[in-house]
Amino acid sequence: MDYGFVLQKTIVNIQKLPESRISEVNDFVDFLLNKIDNQIITEGIQEIASTSKLYNFLNSEPELYSVNDLKVKFK
Repeated sequence: MDYGFVLQKTIVNIQKLPESRISEVNDFVDFLLNKIDNQIITEGIQEIASTSKLYNFLNSEPELYSVNDLKVKFK
């Protein structure tokens, strides 16, 4: 479907609504935009965390505990 056509049809339909319903449509659009923004932020944080070398020092840390340190072993 053509984006421009859908946009124009949506605008025409919104103009037919009573003012109180237009406000609801606006609230819903704000909700959708916030959802998109949150997704972009989440993906950005995930990308930074996955490519960061911040915790690389943990790779050279010796293991502090082993299975021999357990008092009780669960199956």
